[in-house]
Amino acid sequence: MRQLLGRFSLRAKLLLLTAGLLLSGLGLTSAVVSDHLERYQVDRIDSQLRSLTALVSRVPATGPPDLGSATDRPELLRPGLDLFGAPYLAYLDTGGAVTGDVHSPRPARPVLPQRDTLRTVPTTGEAVDLPAADGSGRWRAVARPTTGREGTVIAAAPLAEVEATISRLRTSSLVSGAALLVLLTAAGWFALGRGLRPLRRIEHTAAAIAGGDLARRVPELAAPHTEIGHLAASLNTMLGQLEQAFADRAASETRMRTFLWDVSHELRTPLFGIKGTAELYRMGALPERADVEEAMGRINREASRLTALTEDLLLLAQLDEAPEAQLDPAPMDLRTLAGDARHDLRALDPSRTVRLTGPDGDGPPAPAPVHADEARLRQVVSNLVGNAVAHTPPGTPVRIGVGSTGGHAVLEVADGGPGMTAREADRVFDRFYRTDRSRNRSGGAGTGLGLAIARSLARAHHGDIRLDTSPGEGARFRLTLPLPAPDQR
Repeated sequence: MRQLLGRFSLRAKLLLLTAGLLLSGLGLTSAVVSDHLERYQVDRIDSQLRSLTALVSRVPATGPPDLGSATDRPELLRPGLDLFGAPYLAYLDTGGAVTGDVHSPRPARPVLPQRDTLRTVPTTGEAVDLPAADGSGRWRAVARPTTGREGTVIAAAPLAEVEATISRLRTSSLVSGAALLVLLTAAGWFALGRGLRPLRRIEHTAAAIAGGDLARRVPELAAPHTEIGHLAASLNTMLGQLEQAFADRAASETRMRTFLWDVSHELRTPLFGIKGTAELYRMGALPERADVEEAMGRINREASRLTALTEDLLLLAQLDEAPEAQLDPAPMDLRTLAGDARHDLRALDPSRTVRLTGPDGDGPPAPAPVHADEARLRQVVSNLVGNAVAHTPPGTPVRIGVGSTGGHAVLEVADGGPGMTAREADRVFDRFYRTDRSRNRSGGAGTGLGLAIARSLARAHHGDIRLDTSPGEGARFRLTLPLPAPDQR
């Protein structure tokens, strides 16, 4: 049965279920109405029979001496018996033998019950069923003992009309129920088709998305508070997440390809330098010891550059995998790093003017306590200072701000250099990104990993680095870290 239903569509299943429930309801209603109508008519006949037997049982012994002779006067008998609804009346003696009976002479009267069955009728006034003599129908009979003579009076009425009425009712219920079932099934087919139309549109949307149209969305098919509205909203939310996930995956794959290309390029340059110098030595192109020492120095510089690049890549991988595991935090103050950064800037370029201020250049340096790894934060500040030196002309003033604001400790490095465009600022923290790819690089500097490492270390401390810049307005790198809890100070 389940396999058979599995071949039908949802529309057909719902229609079959509805038609089955409707058929059951119509059948139950017809059965209940027929039963109540039959009981009502039988109760009415029983009441009439009890009234007649109660009346006739009180007729005195001086009453009509011969009931059988009453059939000679049908114009007097028919109205009386028909009035009480009892076409048959009989007297039984004390032995149960019929001493007289009379029946209505109406045309096509039913076959009377057998006389032997009359003595089985209880005399308590309880109505019972008696079969017709030929078994063609049933009679309803009531018996009472007579008070004016010895014996019993029995009144009986056929149930043929009751059964005919019930039969007609059932026939009409069957015909009308079948017609109603057909009409409602047809109406239900169209109503279900209209009701399931939103699901078909959802199906078409899902098919379009499966075909590659990830931007497709389920249209607004119903009010938001309805089941279809909730389903459409949930599906659109899911589809948006799927589209974003696919976009993120595509962007991740693009970044990975770019990263691999950049890594290959950065590794190839020092390796080629080392290999080329070694080939020159092997070919005997370095006859003088001075040439050999110069070549060894070149190999050492390229190897140092290669080592620094490898260490940077390893650090980034470790920060991606388990950032907090790379830290050894302890209480400290960012003012120490700010003061050392000022000395580093003056050592790198004595011509620069370096100011030490509070955040945003307001007032003197202020306390900036943090619970952090000092060595890692020195690496962050060194990258920010090195970036300012590398990307601004000599003598460009630099401001170092330190303090706390908005519940965070702040250290910022701001320069008066040429600044960057919005596109450059969006990508400046990307790995291997350089605003000036033609810049001559030496050692581990200039690989495009410094700012990426700085931001990763800041985020490992649950902080961040932001860049505020615009062309011609300089650049400000702002390191923010959460202030320590009272028990960590």
